[in-house]
Amino acid sequence: MPLFGLPYRRMVMVSSIAVAGMLAACGDEPAQQNMSGMKVPVSVVTVQPTATEVYADLPGRVEAIKDAQIRARVTGIVKEINFQQGGEVKEGQLLFTIDPAPYEAELNRARAELQRAEADAGSARLQAQRYATLVKSNAISRQEYDNAVAASKQAEAAIAAAQAAVQSAEINLGYTRVDSPIDGRIGKSMVTEGALVSAQNATQMATVQQLSRVYVDITRSTTQLSMLRKALEAGILKQASNGKVAVQVLLDDGSAYPHEGALLFSGVTVDPSTGQVTLRAEFDNPEEILLPGMYVRVRVQQGVDEQALLVPMQAIQRTPDGLNTLMVVRDGVVNPVAVAIGPEVEGRALIYKGLSPGDMVVVEGFQKIRPGAPVQPMPWKPGAGPAGAGGQGAAGNGQAPSPAAQEGAAPAQGAGQDNAAAPAQG
Repeated sequence: MPLFGLPYRRMVMVSSIAVAGMLAACGDEPAQQNMSGMKVPVSVVTVQPTATEVYADLPGRVEAIKDAQIRARVTGIVKEINFQQGGEVKEGQLLFTIDPAPYEAELNRARAELQRAEADAGSARLQAQRYATLVKSNAISRQEYDNAVAASKQAEAAIAAAQAAVQSAEINLGYTRVDSPIDGRIGKSMVTEGALVSAQNATQMATVQQLSRVYVDITRSTTQLSMLRKALEAGILKQASNGKVAVQVLLDDGSAYPHEGALLFSGVTVDPSTGQVTLRAEFDNPEEILLPGMYVRVRVQQGVDEQALLVPMQAIQRTPDGLNTLMVVRDGVVNPVAVAIGPEVEGRALIYKGLSPGDMVVVEGFQKIRPGAPVQPMPWKPGAGPAGAGGQGAAGNGQAPSPAAQEGAAPAQGAGQDNAAAPAQG
């Protein structure tokens, strides 16, 4: 219907709507221009070179320094068990008693044989002495004298054999007392009273382990060792001034074992099935927290990076193709930068490649920025929350955390196994 055919009231309403639409259209463009020029506040840190000790987290297994398997050395019936299972024992302490009666009888027989041999030797010795006088006067032949001398020497040899038999019988009788060869903690008894133990099969009866000090065997790939050597040769890492390698155990709950260890040696033989070498460290274990067979994480000192660049773990972003990136503020705008990360050092990631001293790295406020967006950098205060009203950080915004927050532990965990390779990339 033509506009002039409308009633006056309807014409006024249509005109009002048209005018309002024109005003709104005119106001959109300036508002959008103002929004596009707005600087989003973000929390940043400025990275500066810092001398930092670099560590590698490696898998390890606890081994007892002394591990004595108590085995039967004579055959017989167990008569007594003379220890408290799971308790502490001392070197020389009686543990088991095996029926000694057969060995006492064997010892008595050996002693009787010795006495007979001694008696025979005395008679043969006297006869040889008499024949020595008679042969000079030709009362007997030289052959008879020689036979008497030989009989005397054979009797002396029989004495020596009998003495050895007596000593052997005494040793076997002593083996019926099974003593602890070391100080340590004894486990369960593997036999009971009345059980038959065998010397031929070396029946295991118990195990004694010394736990006051323990070994931790650490495995490491040859690739990591090679990269570590290159980093040291290139000067990226420097060995500790005291020349010693610090070693620390991390327990299952993530806490650090209170006693620091000493690295005894680095393996020189490669396991052909795994391509790894074994390192061994020694730890004090007065509280017996570390038990043989326990798997632990071991933090091994690599060296000191004199020019380390560290950023908070939450600043690391993970791209869909698996790369690690940081949002870096340069000339007032933010841009992603691919980086090579190393181990975690006290909640911060060591950056080997991609950053320069003085770069400003975004730590909080990722949700409202994009590459090339202008931002207002503000100093990051740990635990103070995101910068600005709209600059929510990677966590605490009521949304799913960013990839860096989800995988915040991944760089440190990966560095524990591969961080020796990272310096070579830089």
